[in-house]
This record gives sequence, C-alpha cells and structure tokens, in this order.
Amino acid sequence: MTIDSHQHFWRYEPVAYHWLSEPMSALRRDFLPEDLRRETAAAGVDGTVSVQALQTLGETRFLLDLARANRFILGVVGWVPLTDPGVAGILEELAADPALKGCRHVLQEEPDDNYMLRPDFNDGVRAVTAAGLAYDILIYERQLPQTLQFVDRHPGQLFVLDHIGKPCIRDGSFAAWNGAIRDLACRPNVYCKVSGMATEADWGGWTEADLLPYLDTVLEAFGPRRLMFGSDWPMSLAAVEYGRWCELVRGFVSRLGEAERDRVLAGTAAEAYGLGRRGSLL
Repeated sequence: MTIDSHQHFWRYEPVAYHWLSEPMSALRRDFLPEDLRRETAAAGVDGTVSVQALQTLGETRFLLDLARANRFILGVVGWVPLTDPGVAGILEELAADPALKGCRHVLQEEPDDNYMLRPDFNDGVRAVTAAGLAYDILIYERQLPQTLQFVDRHPGQLFVLDHIGKPCIRDGSFAAWNGAIRDLACRPNVYCKVSGMATEADWGGWTEADLLPYLDTVLEAFGPRRLMFGSDWPMSLAAVEYGRWCELVRGFVSRLGEAERDRVLAGTAAEAYGLGRRGSLL
C-alpha cells in the first residue's frame, strides 16, 4: 500500500485563501476529492490523510464530511482553537467522528515564534493528548529551537513534524537544520513527514540532488519506523506534479528492504494516525 499522509482540500474563496499569492495563482480554484482521486489512481496511492488549511472549525467539519463520503480519505487532521478554555469540549464533540485523527495549528504564520510555548496553547495540547489524537507540527526551520522545548513539555503526546521542518532548501541552508532535526528526532514520540520539500526549493529549477541531503538526514535520524510519505497536494503543485513526487519518494526508499519501504509508504502513517481503526482500506 501507499498512503499519502498529507493533502488538502478547499473550496476557493479569495478572502479566506488570501495567502495563495500571485506565484501560486494556479491554485486559486477548488480542489476536491474528485480532483485528488484522479491523481491517486494514476500514481497508485491507496488512501490519504486530509489536513487543515484554514484555521476554522467550519473547515474541520467540512473535511470530516468529505471523509465520510469518500472512502479513500482515511483520516483528518483538523484545526481546533487550542487556546480556548473550552477546547476539551470541542475536541470531545469532534472526536466522536472516528475520521478525526489529529489536530494542527499553523504555527509557521504566528508573528511570535514563541507562540507554541504559551501556557494556554500548551493547555490545549494537553487536551489533544487526553483525546488520544496526534498533533501535527507546522513550522519553519527557524522555529526548531522552540519546537524542541515545546515537544519536551509533552512526552506523552504523539507529534508528527510536517514537511521535515521546512528547511531553507532554495538557499542551500543545511547545517543548522541538520543539527536541530537530529536533536528533535531523539524524541521517540516525534514522527516526520517526507512532504512539502519541493516547495521549499527553487520551484522551477530544483533537482533530486538538491533534496537528497535532506532526505538522507531524516531517514538516518528518524528511521523508517517514524518516517512517512506525504504529498502536500495541492500546495505541492506549485513546484512538482503529484505523480513525480510519488516516484521520487518511492525511488528514494527503494534502497530499503521491503518491510522498511512499506513502513515509509504506508505503515508509519497508519500507526501514527490509527488509520486501521476506521475499518477502511487497511
């Protein structure tokens, strides 16, 4: 099997999706399950995990509705107001739907890199732990020092690092990210998505060789047991076609034994998000 552990859906609205800048103008349209189903069928991907793009409860419910209607959507990572004192009740309501597998906040867009260290935010993450859900970490490379502190506050929480921590690939930056990502990988409760890398490189000119040092690092640091394939579709379309990204990751893991390949392509995501519990494709 192959599970895409990271993709998005949206009905495009200019105000809500104002962050789709002019270079991403091709993404200013609807992206819905029928669009992704064509891509997954062509690429041999069996199921996906749909991840929030907007920070609204309405979008979380929208994604849960799509998962109920589309069997290939194996789970949802939604947004909840983690700093709201009533977040535990909100999580209880949403988690009644077995498609909800995790939560995420767009930390990369917070003006304060220390936002994740706020007491009220951490109270919210403790509610996520109590609900038995994963938490996806969306940050830029510069936020890795704060992320280490944040993760250490929650040893009982399963974390999934999105897009290998968004290193500055287009600038050729490596050393600082390399040290911090290896430190983060020492925390056994942190998993990592091989996703979103092409959009951190030169969109029109990147090569596999540009990405290889980063791929080698996360494979060595996290190992196949905590590494999972993801596409970041449709955001990834700014820099790479869906099928090409699938081929690149499959080519990279071809050096591994069969069990380890299966782990990166499907097993890690299934474990981290408890995907077998829906009785769907797994």
